[in-house]
Amino acid sequence: MPPQRDKIVVSGAQTRYHQRRTMDAIYLDNAATTRVAPEVAEVVAACMREDYGNPSSAHFHGDRAAARVEAARAQLGDALGDGGSADDASGRHGALIFTSGGTESDVLGVVGAARANASRGRQVLYSALEHPAVSQSAEALRGEGFRPQAVPASTRGVVDVESILERMSDDTIVVAVMLVQNELGTIQPVADIARAIHSTWPAVHIHCDAVQALGKLPLDVAALGVDSVAVAAHKLHGPKGVGALWLRSGAKLAPLYAGGGQQRGLRAGTLNVPGIAGLGHAAALASPNLADYSARWQRFADTLLTAARDSGRAVERNGHAAPSAPHILSLAFPGVSARPLLHVLESRGVLVSAGSACAARDSKPSPTLQAIGLGPEVGTLRFSFGRDTTADEIDRAAQVLLDALRDL
Repeated sequence: MPPQRDKIVVSGAQTRYHQRRTMDAIYLDNAATTRVAPEVAEVVAACMREDYGNPSSAHFHGDRAAARVEAARAQLGDALGDGGSADDASGRHGALIFTSGGTESDVLGVVGAARANASRGRQVLYSALEHPAVSQSAEALRGEGFRPQAVPASTRGVVDVESILERMSDDTIVVAVMLVQNELGTIQPVADIARAIHSTWPAVHIHCDAVQALGKLPLDVAALGVDSVAVAAHKLHGPKGVGALWLRSGAKLAPLYAGGGQQRGLRAGTLNVPGIAGLGHAAALASPNLADYSARWQRFADTLLTAARDSGRAVERNGHAAPSAPHILSLAFPGVSARPLLHVLESRGVLVSAGSACAARDSKPSPTLQAIGLGPEVGTLRFSFGRDTTADEIDRAAQVLLDALRDL
């Protein structure tokens, strides 16, 4: 049964159609966002009801709110392999700066680092596979006299160490490489890149977008060897509108704007205590069962890939020759437009995306797909799984995919 639609009146004149979630709809777009876990929603609600104080206030309610923030800081630090506190003066741990989400964390990690280190150089390198929060922010620095440059990716969906080293110079101050590519699922050799760069240029700030990695892969920020790491709550069954930037001890950032001096003056503004509490709890829930979820997601990907191949259509798994995160399956269909296939699947109750949700309404291939050599004649669909995706849903989705490809 196809999902039903409700007609919604906007401003008394315009209309649009909004898909009503039904019991039959199979949501396989978890790389775009995830459903908030019930346990996380309860933590957020309890925080709103009970711990509504400003954590900067010097009274009982402020203390309770501050305790919520510190508890979340410890939970997230553990999930990142770093149990440190933003107030830890020992130098052994990094700082956690809470933000409005992955985009702000990426902008702070790239733009903030470039501005803080501008006296040493002007070159900013970023991989051609980066999220627009990184690539567009880096390019915007051109207006401030910086020299941003994209590092090409291979057709495997990976940026090689050598490609970055070829473009490094004594003028390089920031390098940005994401850990899990959000459209392809390919894992970038971040630790190898960081090791190679810092062996010759130890002062270069290396930023890592780990938005698609937290809750999907074991993380150890110390082992990555980077200077800043961006994460977001809504990618791991937490609330939207909250994220964090992990910052290595000793790394320098310039704040994006001035304000009340919260969070060491690096990110002003009253802390979003309910959201931060939700982020911490979501990270704590994700960490203990990563191996089990990883195995399930790999089986889900195999089931869908088999169904696509059984249709008789030509199909390729993007990034198949590179290590990949288990929760993302990107399939390319030569000679098939992604848009009609996407809508056929939607009409039959399977919700996926044509690449990244950040450019879902654009008819041309995303910059990521172009970077790995895919043109408009190759349709790409991204299936992505969450902790609440079931085997029964995948079996039904596989049959729908098989039938849709045959019907097209």
